[in-house]
Amino acid sequence: QLQASGGGLVQAGGSLRLSCSASGRTFSGYTIGWFRQATGKERTFVAGIRSNGGNTYYSDSVKGRFTISRDNAKTTLFLQMNSLKPEDTAVYYCTAGQGIILSSLRVPSSYHYWGQGTEVTVSS
Repeated sequence: QLQASGGGLVQAGGSLRLSCSASGRTFSGYTIGWFRQATGKERTFVAGIRSNGGNTYYSDSVKGRFTISRDNAKTTLFLQMNSLKPEDTAVYYCTAGQGIILSSLRVPSSYHYWGQGTEVTVSS
């Protein structure tokens, strides 16, 4: 129901734009998030956006470089990633959930729907 795309190989300092498309249901009333998981590491929060698009949240490691946005009309979520670093290398997942309080926004188990992931590799 969530399909992530846009990953690839990019040099450090470059940019990528990830997309996440919803199908089968509407996620307009959901909080949407991006998480990432590097090889051998836990899945961690990258960015989140509330259903109205008015509130966005970022991990400290990507703040100022990544921008999350959503188009509810087209049921699409975006993650614009600029100034990429080798440590951004990971599989990126989009996810959706309802009723997520602020203190749980960064917790993977707070979300109910997950996409299959798209791989991002940043070379130095």
